Amino acid sequence: MSGAQHIVVVDNEASAREIVGNYLRMHGFAVTLCDGGRSLCAAIAAQTPDLIVLDLNIPEGGLSVMRDIKQRTRVPVVMLTATASPIDRVVGLELGADDYLAKPCELRELVARVRSLLRRSAQGLGASPSRAPPATPAPAARQRTTVRFGTKRLDLDARALCDDHNNEHPLTASEFMLLKAFADNPKRVLSRERLLDFANARDPKVFDRAIDVRITRIRRKIEPDPAHPSIIRTVRGAGYLFTPDGRES
Repeated sequence: MSGAQHIVVVDNEASAREIVGNYLRMHGFAVTLCDGGRSLCAAIAAQTPDLIVLDLNIPEGGLSVMRDIKQRTRVPVVMLTATASPIDRVVGLELGADDYLAKPCELRELVARVRSLLRRSAQGLGASPSRAPPATPAPAARQRTTVRFGTKRLDLDARALCDDHNNEHPLTASEFMLLKAFADNPKRVLSRERLLDFANARDPKVFDRAIDVRITRIRRKIEPDPAHPSIIRTVRGAGYLFTPDGRES
């Protein structure tokens, strides 16, 4: 299909990747099937996809492949785990996964998750570099483009986190979503449940841990002293609070 969004499905089981690939094609996506990390690298080199569906149980190690993807690209990744282990999911989130499903997964839910991530990308939240940037918003919507977060600056238009020497520090799609949420709600306590929606991590069994992992990862990038955070502070029993000047209210 001309102009269809491109998804790469990575699974070492031929039958599983064919089933997922065919179902995605039925729903209008262009699909490339890969049996592991090497074929995935070749697929990305040929054409940067809009999204990757990655089975963690591939010979090269799905978590290692995840780390490599997130170090080199901003492509959203949905990871599939055969064990449905909270540990696997949390480690995947730490490495930058944007969403996850347990195998065998409900294909209708997979398509829903894929479309949700692609919509967020189209809105500028971690958009794939293979796609054109979103249309320039009206002037009234462009009152603020840069927000200071501790040792860094978040450029909302470029979706980039930079230091004072203009060196860019990579962000996953979910990290950008969270930082933007804080930027839009300074000095307001945001609950973990609300942040869960911003981060697109919806598993109720591990959502507290999933959000905490993301916040810890963000703090390492923005806080002058990550061990004693002052920019994004924990409010016990309530959630997190973004304090632009680093001073307690």
